[in-house]
Amino acid sequence: MAYYYAPRGNFNPESLPFDKLTHIIYSFTEVVDNEMQFKDDSSAIKLKMLIQQKKKHPELKVMIACGGWGGSEGFSEMARSEENREKFVASVSRFISDYRLDGLDIDWEYPGMEGNGNPNIPEDKENFTYLMRDLRYALDKTGKDLILTFAVAGWEEFFNHIELDKVMQYANYMNIMSYDLAGGHDPYTSHHTNLGLVTMNDIKGTHAEKMILEEGDLTKPFSAEKIITYCIGKGVSPSQIVIGAAFYGKGWKGVSPMSNGLYQPNNGQWRGQGSYAVLREKYEDKNGYVRYWDSVAKAPYLYNATDSIFISYEDTTSIRLKTRYAAETGLAGIMFWQLGSDAIENGLVDAIYSEKMSLKK
Repeated sequence: MAYYYAPRGNFNPESLPFDKLTHIIYSFTEVVDNEMQFKDDSSAIKLKMLIQQKKKHPELKVMIACGGWGGSEGFSEMARSEENREKFVASVSRFISDYRLDGLDIDWEYPGMEGNGNPNIPEDKENFTYLMRDLRYALDKTGKDLILTFAVAGWEEFFNHIELDKVMQYANYMNIMSYDLAGGHDPYTSHHTNLGLVTMNDIKGTHAEKMILEEGDLTKPFSAEKIITYCIGKGVSPSQIVIGAAFYGKGWKGVSPMSNGLYQPNNGQWRGQGSYAVLREKYEDKNGYVRYWDSVAKAPYLYNATDSIFISYEDTTSIRLKTRYAAETGLAGIMFWQLGSDAIENGLVDAIYSEKMSLKK
């Protein structure tokens, strides 16, 4: 399940690996005046070009995402009243019909939480349920087998702000954003999209342990395994869970060389180019950067001892492990942000597909 953010990179839908995808989620529309809309005309043109590819790939599901980190400002106000929700749901129905889409992904970042400075109220928790319910009813009313998904954060606090058991009655899948598990503002380096469960004992004696204990957030360290286990424990069927992967890296500068930079203090966010394609071409065991593997986190990282830069990212080894984990755990599948950041040859999509095929043998 590929999120595809068209404004980034060259838009050439004919070259996308549709034969290795089941779903593609075009991103993003936003909530504008309580309706789902594109912010610019070029997005609509690109979506139409993308949908044209279904003629060659009729099994492909093309969906639309609404929201995102920078586009969730309108959700809270829209969801607060039945009238506003009706207006939004009607716009969704028109949009899906006009573009002949296969479904919708709600990427509200986040109900009841500030996110990117967005308006929010405690009642977002219940209002999100009402929104998903209204969308489900409207999609079912078309008589078509339309898909409704929503994106969730990869950390436990998010789930204090939604009615998980109720929402899952209306959604086909939830897409766990098991990436951005670390950020440039963090006072210590760590993995941002690791599969493997990391415990406090695993980081004992590090700067990361010290900072986490001072913060008092015992839900850390984060990992995909941890949040998926949490959701299953809350009653979510594995068959409704989609694990997330990152086609980009996050980094820090001014990082101590101890442990090759892992779980060490830093002097702020690294501002270099972080797509997987660029990381592999220019950084992976190149230009002073050395690739290391963390067997506990089941994740790679790069460290440049000369420039004191640490980068957490996804590679073909880690994403194969995520794919295998999804299959062995009975998850619905794997999704990623975002398709345009992949390497042209032998990239992350190729690794997912190859692992999937090997599991079928």
